[in-house]
Amino acid sequence: MARDKQRFVCSDCGADFAQWQGRCSACGAWNTLKSFTPASGGGKRASPAAAPAAGGAGVNKPQPLSAVASQGETRIRTGIGELDRVLGGGLVPGCALLLAGDPGIGKSTLLMGAMAQLARGRKTLYVSGEESLAQIKMRAERMQIGGDGFDVLMETRLENIEQAIIETEPAVLCLDSIQTVASDDLPAAAGTVTQVRECAQRLIAAAKMRGMALFLVGHVTKEGQIAGPRVLEHMVDTVLYFEGERGHSYRILRAVKNRFGAANEIGVFEMRDVGLAEVDNPSELFLSERVQGAAGSVVFAGLEGTRPVLIEIQSLVAPSPLPQPRRTAIGFDVNRLAMLTAVLEKRLGLGLFNHDIFLNVAGGFRVTEPAADLAVAVSLYASLRNMSADRGLVIVGEVGLGGETRAVSHIATRLKEAEKLGFNRCLLPDKSMKNLPSPGAMRLEGVASVEEAIERFDV
Repeated sequence: MARDKQRFVCSDCGADFAQWQGRCSACGAWNTLKSFTPASGGGKRASPAAAPAAGGAGVNKPQPLSAVASQGETRIRTGIGELDRVLGGGLVPGCALLLAGDPGIGKSTLLMGAMAQLARGRKTLYVSGEESLAQIKMRAERMQIGGDGFDVLMETRLENIEQAIIETEPAVLCLDSIQTVASDDLPAAAGTVTQVRECAQRLIAAAKMRGMALFLVGHVTKEGQIAGPRVLEHMVDTVLYFEGERGHSYRILRAVKNRFGAANEIGVFEMRDVGLAEVDNPSELFLSERVQGAAGSVVFAGLEGTRPVLIEIQSLVAPSPLPQPRRTAIGFDVNRLAMLTAVLEKRLGLGLFNHDIFLNVAGGFRVTEPAADLAVAVSLYASLRNMSADRGLVIVGEVGLGGETRAVSHIATRLKEAEKLGFNRCLLPDKSMKNLPSPGAMRLEGVASVEEAIERFDV
């Protein structure tokens, strides 16, 4: 019998090679090649769970697109409004979703609550490879979940999970987590690149063939990336990240990929003793602890996906005794902070080169859009001059390297949210004021540069 040859797979992109090398030639990552020995015959076989329910050979043949039956916009509501918002209106039959987040952030709690809601009108199956059935029952009791029609299974063997799918025929399947499952066809251990890729592929094929919605929970690395091959993120339809700071009870569910809805859409939850509670108005939540009159505190009108969010941005600028002043940002890109600091230094000559700068986005929120530039710049100036912002002032706008302000998208949506929360004045790029509908009682002040914004703020 011929001996199976050893091969090497990149843990980042999933590319395989016949021999080890220090750098993956496919994605360019260093020291990511892991060894594995493929099973005889390639370790591939058809998944019984993926076979069509009506039987037959299961061979797919090409057909005209006009002959394909349209399903329309059929959505399965999870019963959790914030989750449905992130998904684009609910689950699509046959979709595969990957949920990742730090350990203990609340992934299992969120999915158990969703599965309990879904079980009221359809067949569901919750498979855990990390907890015993008794531990699952303890969480259900803490969350006050009755469990009627809510099937649970503790299993790490892929073939047994496929058999359970055939026997129960669930409309929604949740697997917590994909890194704990292994197939007998592969000699590698659970959690390795080959096992994660093979098990995910077979379960996704089963979901597509049966019209079954599939939730996969994924582990994350120390860098915050989803563990396993990067190809796993390409295989699924939706990738969700569950975020939150350790010192805060608030959690943010963010869609970074969604074939059936808007990417970067967010849902906000609050962790309580009985589980996760939805936060209907995150703007009011993030501003609830704002201290009026605090120097360096300004409010930014942000947009996450299709949802407008008002966020407090705090700055602390103080003389530094160090030869290399510190630049620290929490919830904001530190490189963009350095750029804005340089723009203020060049355009206004503030003398920030010998000052420590600390920037914080309150509430554990993370801002990624450049529309926060103007608010950050004004916040830095206000902290340096020990000034406080008007109680009713909100700021939005992008800043270029020349100090000019640039237009931002969906300005009317941002202003509507600000006006709803009682803000009556807004600093924004003058280019964003074109074709803007009537803002109501809010006073709009268009500025062409960061210098003009500072002058308007310093009135």
